Amino acid sequence: MDLQKPTAEPTAEPSVQPSASGGRAPEGCLVVAIRLPVRIVVLVLVVPVRMAWDLLVVAARFLRDTVLRPFGRALLRLGKVLFVLPLIGLWRYVLTPAGKALAWLGHVLLVVPALWLYRYVLTPLGQGVAWLARTAGAGLGWVYARVLTPVGHALAWLARGIGAVLAAVGTGSYTAVTWLLRYLVVVPARWLQTWILAPVGRAVAWCALGVGRFLALLVSGVGALYWTARILVVLPAVALWRWVLAPVGRVLAVVAREVGDALGHAWRIAGRLSLTVGRFLGTLLRWIFVEPVRWVYRTVLTPVGHVVRDVVLRPAARAARSVGRTTRQALAAARETARQARADVRQLLFGKPPQPAAVGRREPSTGEARTLGSSTTALTKD
Repeated sequence: MDLQKPTAEPTAEPSVQPSASGGRAPEGCLVVAIRLPVRIVVLVLVVPVRMAWDLLVVAARFLRDTVLRPFGRALLRLGKVLFVLPLIGLWRYVLTPAGKALAWLGHVLLVVPALWLYRYVLTPLGQGVAWLARTAGAGLGWVYARVLTPVGHALAWLARGIGAVLAAVGTGSYTAVTWLLRYLVVVPARWLQTWILAPVGRAVAWCALGVGRFLALLVSGVGALYWTARILVVLPAVALWRWVLAPVGRVLAVVAREVGDALGHAWRIAGRLSLTVGRFLGTLLRWIFVEPVRWVYRTVLTPVGHVVRDVVLRPAARAARSVGRTTRQALAAARETARQARADVRQLLFGKPPQPAAVGRREPSTGEARTLGSSTTALTKD
C-alpha cells in the first residue's frame, strides 16, 4: 500500500478545495465570533446538568434492579396466581364443559327438530305449493288463450268501426274547428306576445345591461383597490421581509445552529467528564472501603475463622456428637430397663401369659431332609 500521496499535476483551471468542516460552506467572521463564547457558556451550563442527569440515571438503574424489577416480578406472579390461573381453571373446567353441554342441547333441541321440520313438513308443503302454482298457471294460460284473446279481438274490431264512423263525421266539421282555434288560441297568443311578453323582455334586457355596467364599474373599483393595497401594503411588506426579517432570520438561524452544535458538544464533553468523575469516585470508594474490607477479610477474618473452626467449632461439634451419642445410648438402656421392669411386674401380678398352641405346618421343618419318597404337594403327600 502506497503511504505517500501522489503529487497533483498542475492544471490550467483552479480547483475548488473542500472546506475542513466536511463539505460545508465556508463560514464568515460572524459565525466564528459567535461560536467560541456560546460554546464556553453552554459548556459551563450543561456540565452540572449532565452530571445530575448521570447521577439520576445511576440511581434509577439501582432502583430498577433492586426494587422495581423484584416488585414487578412479585406483582406478575401474584397476578398470575390471582387472575390467570383462576381464569384458566374457569375456562377449562367450567366454561368449556358448559359450552359443550349447551352445544349438545342446542343440537338436540334446535337442529334436530329443525331438520325434521324441514324434511317432513316444509319440503312436502313446498312441493304441494309448487304443484298448485303450476296448475294455476296452466289454468290461467288456458283462460288467456281461450277467453281473453277472442274478447280482445272483438273489442279491437269494434274500436276500428267506431273510429271509421268518427272520421266520417269529423270531415264535415273541419272548417268550424279551424275557425274556433284561430279566434280562441292564435289571436290571444299574438296579443299576449305583442303587449305583455315583448315589453317585459325589453325591461329585463335593460335591467341586465344596467347590472352588467354596474359590475364593470365594481370590477374597475376592485382593480383600483388592488393597486392601492399593492402599493400601500404589499410592497412595504415585501421590503420589510427582504431587507429586515430575512437578514434577522438568517442571523437567528446561525445563532440557533451554533447553540445547538454547542449543546451537542457540551453534552458529549459533560458526559466524558461525568464518566471520568464517576470512575474516579468509584476507584476512590474502592480503595477507601472495598479494598480495606477485602484485605481485612482475607488477611484477618479468614485465618481467624479457620483457627476458630479448627480449634473451637470442630472439637465442640465432635464433643456434642459424642455427648449426644452417649445420651442416646443411656436413654435406650433406660427405656430397655423400664420395659423389662414393667414385664416383670406384669408377670408377678398376672402370671405368665398363655403360650400359643403349636400348629402343624404343611411344610417340613428345616431339620428334616427331603427324600425321593416324600413330597410337599397336596396331591402326592402321604
